[in-house]
Amino acid sequence: MVNVFAPQVFFIVFRECLEAVIVISVLLSFLKQTLGQPDQDQKIYKRLVKQVWWGSILGIVICLIIGGIFIGIFYGLGHNIWAESEDLWEGIFYLIAAIIITAMGLPLLRINKTQEKWRVKIAQALVEQKNKKHSVGSYLSNWSRRYVMFILPLITTLREGVEAVVFVGGVSLGQPATAFPIPVITGILAGLAVGLILYRGGNILSIQIFLIVATSILYLIAAGMFSKSIWSLQYHVFAKKVGSDVAEAGNGPGSYDIRETIWHVNCCNPETDNGWDVFNAVLGWQNTATYGSVISYIMYWVFIVFCVFCLLYEEKTGSLPLKKQIVSFLLKVPGVRTYVKRKQALTTEQADDVIRQGQDHLRDQQTLQESDVHAISPEQHSEVQK
Repeated sequence: MVNVFAPQVFFIVFRECLEAVIVISVLLSFLKQTLGQPDQDQKIYKRLVKQVWWGSILGIVICLIIGGIFIGIFYGLGHNIWAESEDLWEGIFYLIAAIIITAMGLPLLRINKTQEKWRVKIAQALVEQKNKKHSVGSYLSNWSRRYVMFILPLITTLREGVEAVVFVGGVSLGQPATAFPIPVITGILAGLAVGLILYRGGNILSIQIFLIVATSILYLIAAGMFSKSIWSLQYHVFAKKVGSDVAEAGNGPGSYDIRETIWHVNCCNPETDNGWDVFNAVLGWQNTATYGSVISYIMYWVFIVFCVFCLLYEEKTGSLPLKKQIVSFLLKVPGVRTYVKRKQALTTEQADDVIRQGQDHLRDQQTLQESDVHAISPEQHSEVQK
């Protein structure tokens, strides 16, 4: 099964696709609230909606092309490098994959805050674009002003898509190429479905339950990968000591390091027994457990529990201990000051003010579009309406 469906790929594509859908839905809602009222020009509104869709589609197509090139290069050039030290590479890639999945899992649980975050981000982008000082007669600046609703979804979907390509590459370099298509397609479909339900105003509680289950499965996979990374690195060291032919020893004595082993069973080997490779892919199961693999599995879950506790504490109190002191210190560091300011959360009043300014800019865009329409001939006018 793992040769045709890599579960970690599915969840990563699902997460990135869901965030891209949220961005698009926020843009469409923004347009509808600002320009989509019955007493406003519906032609301008529909034209801007088309810009959002075309920008999103172009970003997705570019990402699919980049992903195909990435997979082709790796499987075309990296095969010989992989074969020389398979256990070492597996250990490194599993460790990278566990870190990636851990970093992207918890944001799934805060999907309602993600919508509000992107609403403010989009408004900030509109305000920044409005406040830019353009040179008189600059064709590029005028074009960006007229097609801002094409550029924003293009950039955001491109960013999410490239992020997905990098993450998928990081978690699945040990997988055959046949394990990519099905989880990528199903991940995209699942992300689109959940995003559509959110956009239509579906039951947030039912969506939250689904996301909790998805995040739990994601962390089960990440815990297994972290344990497998330690196991693979230990096995690589053992194979170097006794010779690379240790893999031919089967399940019996001599196939594992008795000094580092907690338990060993002669069955249920994910490499040879059909079915157990699924448990290996999802839960990190090995028929030989070492001190390193078991302790790392336990410590991973201790770390996740600690992170969840910190998030809950922040939800209740509004801030983590020492967070204000650390932020104030970083604001004094010259190279980091600008980045920290940009990442600081806005107050409710500041966020509302930014959103209001973004809506004002969209109304200015409507005026600009109307002036463009009135400035052209009737033949050109009918062509623009199309």
